[in-house]
Amino acid sequence: MAYDADVIVIGAGLAGLTATAELVDAGRKVILVDQEPEQSLGGQAHWSFGGLFFVDSPEQRRMRIKDHRELALQDWLGTAAFDREEDHWPRKWAEAYVDFAAGEKRPWLHAQGVRFFPVVGWAERGGYDAQGHGNSVPRFHITWGTGPGLLAPFVRRVHEGAARGLVQFKFRHRVTGLARTGGVVDTVSGEILAPSDVERGKASSREVSGSFEFRAQAVIVTSGGIGGNHDLVRANWPKRLGNPPEKMISGVPAHVDGLMLGIAEGAGAHLINRDRMWHYTEGIENWAPIWDRHGIRILPGPSSLWLDARGNRLPVPLFPGFDTLGTLDHIMHTGYDYTWFVLNQRIIGKEFTLSGSEQNPDLTGKSVRGVIDRARADVPGPVKAFMDNGVDFVVERDLGALVRGMNALTKEPLIDEAALHRTLAARDREIVNPFTKDLQVNAIRGARKFVGDRLIRTVAPHPILDPKAGPLVAVRLNILTRKSLGGLETDLASRVLQEGGDPLPGVYAAGEAAGFGGGGVHGYRSLEGTFLGGCLFSGRAAGRAAGKAVG
Repeated sequence: MAYDADVIVIGAGLAGLTATAELVDAGRKVILVDQEPEQSLGGQAHWSFGGLFFVDSPEQRRMRIKDHRELALQDWLGTAAFDREEDHWPRKWAEAYVDFAAGEKRPWLHAQGVRFFPVVGWAERGGYDAQGHGNSVPRFHITWGTGPGLLAPFVRRVHEGAARGLVQFKFRHRVTGLARTGGVVDTVSGEILAPSDVERGKASSREVSGSFEFRAQAVIVTSGGIGGNHDLVRANWPKRLGNPPEKMISGVPAHVDGLMLGIAEGAGAHLINRDRMWHYTEGIENWAPIWDRHGIRILPGPSSLWLDARGNRLPVPLFPGFDTLGTLDHIMHTGYDYTWFVLNQRIIGKEFTLSGSEQNPDLTGKSVRGVIDRARADVPGPVKAFMDNGVDFVVERDLGALVRGMNALTKEPLIDEAALHRTLAARDREIVNPFTKDLQVNAIRGARKFVGDRLIRTVAPHPILDPKAGPLVAVRLNILTRKSLGGLETDLASRVLQEGGDPLPGVYAAGEAAGFGGGGVHGYRSLEGTFLGGCLFSGRAAGRAAGKAVG
């Protein structure tokens, strides 16, 4: 039987594009299959903020950040907390990824024209001891051009491959089966979906107009995770985090459905760590949604007061930006699935950044003037739009009116004005001295010792109730689905493994479908800036390995 290509890549997101680009460089013929229309080429990465994790980068050194491979690996292992037998390959991938982030990752991207915003961000600060969760130093590098800017060189390389006759695009092809010949998986079959002209990210038709079957010497699965499939998220929800939320909003489009993972598992692939997942606790409903239940994540500075549904401050060190999954764990044991930020306009103006390429037109459009205008604005335009239109926002001059607005957004009026005033006043009393017992106030002052935070991410300490800093703002925060941390188990060559540990002949996996490498390179938690990088690293490994295997 003749082959239709050397390799079939399933999924045209960042990992699939990276793998395909590497296969093109090796001179291999590729069929790139995706269930979505051509306008969604690039998948979730298009919508991303473009954050990347680097170690000892030029940007870090210019900001006097002392970082090195050993410190980064210490942070990664303390964060991942690998503790399972199936964590053998995830740990190997973690060590390899830190080497990549400390070595050729940045020069490899730079050589392809990718550039980075000069101010390094400090995500997932942890707040525990040196061997616990979190980044010890700032490592979050924003791609100049955000997600589209990171995608651009890989889209270009793949289109160049198509022009050379090496790449065939098969959009609107939904895979439903993998089959073997002589023990090797070499056949991909499925349904051809009706053409769709919906804009990127919107739900496309699932009307079936035909069927297909392609054969190749190797198959690479880069189909993503489960974040758009709330039923699957709930089915895999870890017991350690309590019951799944009654309400969730989506940080990814509906086509991120996880169905290909089940198809690969049915063909003999070993799917591990399916209960490990990464969902954000600072989600807000998009006032101008693109997909169903479209949510946006707030990337907060450290000054907002974080309260549970009843108005109690979250415990140390669950401050904004410190420990995403620790906060999720706490929230899911309160009996409610939402929390509150309480702050003022001075804080929101400097400390709120919204995740996503479409929420950052200055960075996405590579506009220096736009970045300057953002820094000069009392409140950046995209944030102001949420203050004016977002259903989760309450903006008032008076605390009583703020509390009434907060209680109007929830099923029960749980916030007591007098209690909230006592909490805010107590916090504000700690601001007037350079020393304090309030560890969040200490964290704010510590953040401002880093020049990047002082310039653009952390406001000077001041009382929240100061009328000159008003109006007051309350933001209802929802659970926002985002990433699967588990996935198809792979070795360091991205070969998919079977349950006994032997490779599944002919099958490779990369990106979120592979838990970004090994079936769970992040363990239980992420250091942030590592998802796009995981797609790049594992996609590159899969493309190079498959390219050699079919030669």
